[in-house]
Amino acid sequence: MAERLTPEARRAVLPALAETGWGAVEGREAIRKVFVFRNFVEAFGFMSRAALWAEKLDHHPEWFNVYKTVDVTLATHDAGGLTDLDVKLAKRMDALADGATAGDAGSMAALL
Repeated sequence: MAERLTPEARRAVLPALAETGWGAVEGREAIRKVFVFRNFVEAFGFMSRAALWAEKLDHHPEWFNVYKTVDVTLATHDAGGLTDLDVKLAKRMDALADGATAGDAGSMAALL
């Protein structure tokens, strides 16, 4: 089982994720990003590529798709919060989302 990130580890990794549009989820130890693509096909393609990585990492996102928008929340449920798996998947999703813009996902302040 993955271990939750310590407060020190969160302070070390979350600012870089905030720079790419990830934010804290209110009331939870989780991170969220809203990806906005040019159209539905690009959004669905991103989800397909991300699903392959999620399966490879054995770590699956909470996500919601409407037309060209994909709203992603990452947390490791069995660890009760954020782990290195969430950070790895967030970075991979950022790399896979080439051309997408970030919607407003909020601040990281609650997790730092």
